[in-house]
Amino acid sequence: MNKNYYITTPIYYPSAKPHMGHAYSSIIADFFARFKKIDGFNVYFLTGTDEHGLKIQRSAEKLNKDPKSFCDEISKTFEDLTKTLNLSNTDFIRTTEDRHKVSVQNLWNILEKNNQIFLSKYSGWYSVSDEAFYNEDEVEEKDGLKVAKSSGSAVEWVEEESFFFKLSEWEKPLLDFYEKNKNFILPESRRNEVISFVKSGLKDLSVSRKTFSWGVKVPSDENHVVYVWLDALTNYLSSLKYPDENNELYKSFWPADLHIIGKDILRFHAIYWPAFLLAAKIEPPKRVYGHGWILSGDEKMSKSKGNILDPLEIINIYGLDPLRYYLLKEVSFGNDGNISEEKLENCINSDLANNFGNLCQRVLSFAEKNCSSLIPDHKFTDDDLEILKPLNNLDKIRSFIDNQDINQYMSFIVDRLFSANKYFNDQEPWKKKDDRLRLNTIVYTALELIRKITILLYPVMPETSVKVLNVFNETENSIDFTSIDNNEILKKDLKINKLDILFKKIEK
Repeated sequence: MNKNYYITTPIYYPSAKPHMGHAYSSIIADFFARFKKIDGFNVYFLTGTDEHGLKIQRSAEKLNKDPKSFCDEISKTFEDLTKTLNLSNTDFIRTTEDRHKVSVQNLWNILEKNNQIFLSKYSGWYSVSDEAFYNEDEVEEKDGLKVAKSSGSAVEWVEEESFFFKLSEWEKPLLDFYEKNKNFILPESRRNEVISFVKSGLKDLSVSRKTFSWGVKVPSDENHVVYVWLDALTNYLSSLKYPDENNELYKSFWPADLHIIGKDILRFHAIYWPAFLLAAKIEPPKRVYGHGWILSGDEKMSKSKGNILDPLEIINIYGLDPLRYYLLKEVSFGNDGNISEEKLENCINSDLANNFGNLCQRVLSFAEKNCSSLIPDHKFTDDDLEILKPLNNLDKIRSFIDNQDINQYMSFIVDRLFSANKYFNDQEPWKKKDDRLRLNTIVYTALELIRKITILLYPVMPETSVKVLNVFNETENSIDFTSIDNNEILKKDLKINKLDILFKKIEK
């Protein structure tokens, strides 16, 4: 079994400061990366910034800055966000780095050598904001302006000399690829959307620009820069030291296991990217997952609408782990979801303070008073084994992760928490003081439930989970998902450490 796992976020476009949508993609990717890590995988987790293109050049010009200085400042805010979000990323790539330029130019040379690129003239609708070209039927007029139907971004008519990639030749090979790799695009609704688009006919794709200079130079013609998507998508290779295909990183981790992206960039990742790779005789990634948007009210967040939610503000008020928990549990993964302070506060009170926090405090306080803060002896009954049994099903839990079924994973945890609280209530250990072994066994079982559930919560709330596992003298480096299959991990007379209140209820 291959125990290497390569996961990526989109590389973010640093034309403005990060918003909740960026945080969401990153937290999702970190969730999968952390789970795989505690399940014994060598994880390579990549994030970064996409720093070329006309949009960046214009943003820099408005501030009278050169594009590189502008990118240095904005990219730093995204790199800082990785720390604020407590991401476990292996690498942070910037497309202005030399290692990336080498990769892009090498891929270009291969495509050119394979007769996949030709010089012609482009004319059509182009959105600077989306860095995307749109067909006539994808554009509409609103308030006297031409805009892209999908994003609402303004488009302008462009006519210029351009290099083209022969995307039209890849219609059937792509459809064959999707048929052979049915889970390449998830969720299924996105897969259907992509297949429908490809079946409607693919046109050759403009992959260079001549009217601006901020980008990677085309190796065979320095009057052109590589158009942003052929440039940007190559980051997934350049982080692995491509074009050196014999280095250990590349051999170990390519093809990528999972690209986590927003649905608005699905076409680039699910059509253009595999087409580029197949044309260069490079194996495409195993899966692209296009999640929904985090909405502000009922609208997508955008700078122009002034409705951008700042993750830093939410974290400062409520804490990071509650935000991570909320986004993973309350947003239906794959669909759009919104965040409101009221829903976040309800989630903190009901799930975190009343359910998880309360279970930990009740059981640990009882163990302190009745077991001298030591792991007691135990003799399981059928009731005890029955409550522990669902947590021993490693294959079922892994299937949630491997199918990117976050909502099932979170529901499983919430069910286990309710069951654990009910078990402790129903068993009434405070009434068993005349039956010492039974009291001890109830405490032991409840502690085991806390330990197992906390391991499952680690990818969701790493900081909080480490605090709870420290109660059992476990460190972050010792967390092992497979240990939840064992009911005898806690050893008799092991000292139970104190735990502060995990979540304070928010008064309303």
